[in-house]
Amino acid sequence: MYPSMRIFYILLSIILLTTTQAKSQARGPLPDTDHKVVKKYYPNPAVSYIIFEIDREPNQAYTLQIYSFLGKMVKNIPDIADRYTLNLSDLYRGLYTFQLKDQSGHVTDSGIFQLNK
Repeated sequence: MYPSMRIFYILLSIILLTTTQAKSQARGPLPDTDHKVVKKYYPNPAVSYIIFEIDREPNQAYTLQIYSFLGKMVKNIPDIADRYTLNLSDLYRGLYTFQLKDQSGHVTDSGIFQLNK
């Protein structure tokens, strides 16, 4: 390669790298959601049960779904109450995620809890 072409490509590379920006990720904090539907869930880590306290909107039914760390749904509780105690005796030790879905199937809240036995 000719020396002048090498210098041209180096300068072109520097110009392109300094003038372009990656637009794949937003800068700054993530936007805050309206409000959390699950006020709290405890104890975490859990041993045999976990309690979910829900801030329910009027005339709104929610479904609680529990997933293993591998992504398999292990529990599905339709029309969950404002305060619900979930028995975990039939689950194995590990990390679990939960999703709270509204009547249309949209995820309104989610989280992670640990099960120790």
